[in-house]
Amino acid sequence: MAVFKQQPLAGAIALVLGCATATTALAQTEESSPVFEEVTVLASPIRDSQRAAIDAKRMADNYVDVISADTIGRFPDQNLADALARVPGLAVERDQGQARYVNFRGAPFRYTALAIDGMQIPGAENGRVPRFDSFPAVITSRIEANKAITPAMPGEAIAGYINIETFDPFAKEGLGLSMDIGSGEQQMGGGDVETRSLRLSWSGENLGLMVYGSKDSREQITDNRELNLATGAGGELMVNEMEFRSYEVERENEAYGGHLEYRFDDGLSRLFVSSLYSEFVDHEQRNQYAFDLAGGAGAIGGAINPGDSGYQPLVLVQRWLQDGEYSNSTDSQTLGLDLQLESWLLEARYNHTETENNMLLPIVMSAGGTAAADYDLSDLEDPAMSLYDGFTTNPLDLADISYSTNLGMPLSSELLVESDQFKLDASRELSFLGHDHKLQLGLLYDQRESSGYALSMQRGPFPSTIDVDSFDTGEAWESDFGNGIGGSYFDNAGLLAAWEAAAGKVTGSPADDQIVNIDEDITSLYVMNTTEFDWGNLVYGVRVENTDYSSTGPEANYSDSFTNVLPSAHINYNMTDNQKLRLSFNTGISRPTYNEWRAAAAANPLSETISGGNPTLEEEKSWGMDASYEWYLGDSSLVAVGAYYRSIDKVIYDAISTIDAGLYYAPAAGEQWDYVGTVNGKDGELKGVELNVIAQAGDVFGLDADNPLGGFGFSGNVSALDSEFETLEGEKFSLPGTSDLVYNASMYYEWDGFSIRLNYQYRDDWMTATESAGMAEYWAPQERLDMSMRYALPFDLYGAEVSLYLNANNLTDAVDVRYTGSEETPNQVERYGRRYMAGVRVSF
Repeated sequence: MAVFKQQPLAGAIALVLGCATATTALAQTEESSPVFEEVTVLASPIRDSQRAAIDAKRMADNYVDVISADTIGRFPDQNLADALARVPGLAVERDQGQARYVNFRGAPFRYTALAIDGMQIPGAENGRVPRFDSFPAVITSRIEANKAITPAMPGEAIAGYINIETFDPFAKEGLGLSMDIGSGEQQMGGGDVETRSLRLSWSGENLGLMVYGSKDSREQITDNRELNLATGAGGELMVNEMEFRSYEVERENEAYGGHLEYRFDDGLSRLFVSSLYSEFVDHEQRNQYAFDLAGGAGAIGGAINPGDSGYQPLVLVQRWLQDGEYSNSTDSQTLGLDLQLESWLLEARYNHTETENNMLLPIVMSAGGTAAADYDLSDLEDPAMSLYDGFTTNPLDLADISYSTNLGMPLSSELLVESDQFKLDASRELSFLGHDHKLQLGLLYDQRESSGYALSMQRGPFPSTIDVDSFDTGEAWESDFGNGIGGSYFDNAGLLAAWEAAAGKVTGSPADDQIVNIDEDITSLYVMNTTEFDWGNLVYGVRVENTDYSSTGPEANYSDSFTNVLPSAHINYNMTDNQKLRLSFNTGISRPTYNEWRAAAAANPLSETISGGNPTLEEEKSWGMDASYEWYLGDSSLVAVGAYYRSIDKVIYDAISTIDAGLYYAPAAGEQWDYVGTVNGKDGELKGVELNVIAQAGDVFGLDADNPLGGFGFSGNVSALDSEFETLEGEKFSLPGTSDLVYNASMYYEWDGFSIRLNYQYRDDWMTATESAGMAEYWAPQERLDMSMRYALPFDLYGAEVSLYLNANNLTDAVDVRYTGSEETPNQVERYGRRYMAGVRVSF
């Protein structure tokens, strides 16, 4: 069904608010009842949360921004990527409207390292790229976005290092509970949106325990138009192909885990074990029609007429149907021991993590259809088409198009990464030469194994006993576009069931040139010292990382080893009690992804070309500088200005180059063939400036705590970014992910338990691919307005604090556009609508 079973938002809001009203009345009329305890609400949760984050930033020994857990909860965030989008210099890339990846300071996704409680997590995609849409807020105590990297942090962090700190069971004495229940609606298609989370903790004198679980689900319609456009010799638009797609999407995030800890009587030593499992599943039904105008013109010996509208007497038509699934998961367990031995504090960790990233799209492709068509692209955000019988203007129903052949095309990929980390850190405080020092030493051994295969497609005849047309439900697409082609939804689940009944289970199968089989051992050592002065401190040291890897493929094996020496130094200068200047020098690396490093390729002796992975790729290397000025205005206000520069060598990108063919095809050893895949470029750089303002009216205007005007506040940041690298052919591109301008603005008011917050985000164009000047793909500018309201009930319920909330996402009803070359030639236009949710949070 196209339109999901609706759970009206109005009913959810009425239920929540009705319960609140009834509960308030009961509290007022039954004051003697032991159930409710009336209290006076004077707390300022937003301000308190900002104060905690600002204090953490102020006390840090490096350039860092911090997000507290309460701040995450008070924005209408769908996941942690949304929360990170408000950090100065950070921007998100979305998939069908939902934040998924983070561009840290305009850098590619791979330039960011992700850790949970200090243990680095392999990227769920390609072993390097972090996914932020599968980690729940319920586990998060705070998020640290480190912009200047110290020797104690992973070296694989050219842009930054994000550490997610989980909740401490000892943070609350005795029993603690936090619960969130919310329901709402995705506007397009009326899909249900639900969230459920529960965290329980208990702590005694020496023992602490925490368990948690969460599940989020979203149903939505994604309306998509994909275009193949070109520019003629005279600058006219040439419409080669138009695709109309409607996706029925059901996405689920599920997470659960816990933490058990014993603390010794010295107050510093502890023994703990923690576990985290998180999974993201995207179940997607595709209904797609492709109209090849240029192919139809060529079939009758003609060519497409230039212009953004016209009539084509013959159009070649394909239909693509699918009931498929994307999934990724992280399963991580950590055993830790902190031990105070005289003047040394030892911190030992063992971590085992498995990440999986799988895709299976069983596509039924019908080809050989024909029609005539009018098309109109005068409004590029609403492409239109009307269908006719071939070579006529007699209207044609889409369902009446007949196809000459049906093909079964399972599209799949799989990647499993297993990581075993052994980590030992030691620190002590000492005094010499008239200064206090903190000396830190560390060792990390990370053993990784990855196996699977990159994107592979099978193609074969579809069972002839199945009538594909019989699965057409006749239900019209839900659309914000003009649905000129008259698309209707197919029962894709039923079609897949019939396919499997006739031909057996539909599974993916790897192509030989896509196989990934890599073993990687990373050994790291670091020494770091912090020297205290009257004016602040100096943090300096070096990290050494050695990487051994082997890549095995069907026709070739390759192994290599390299060592990187990564020094850094940080100056934290206290100009006054409320003003701080930070300067730093950083170095870092970025290793190739496992797909890029795979020793699998396909050799074509006829064309003398090879396509596939490149196990000889070198790591990208960087050095850079950071500077920031921070002015702390009161407890909860801040003005900060920052600037940074990174020089990056050996930038990895997709290209055509020449290699010794014998690496993959022994008979051609010594011959130079074209290689299509990833190579190392040169002369990359990344730079930018950031401004961050957090202003609370009470701090700025000196208002008393009991003045209602003191409840107003503002936070905003703007970043101007720039990047560039040079290909082997001398072409210059920006790095993927760099928007020239990114800004966020949030205004809020809170008073007497009520708070409302509006948040606006904007980023301008950025590139997503780097193959060549003619193939580079860009996202057009994006802007979003979100809103969150919250009301804390003025009494406790059985000792628990209860608050009601209403979230609204994408109030601007954003349309996502991608293009090649310029915005005049978009290749994808996508709509997904607004999202609303109401719910209740309980904590004690």
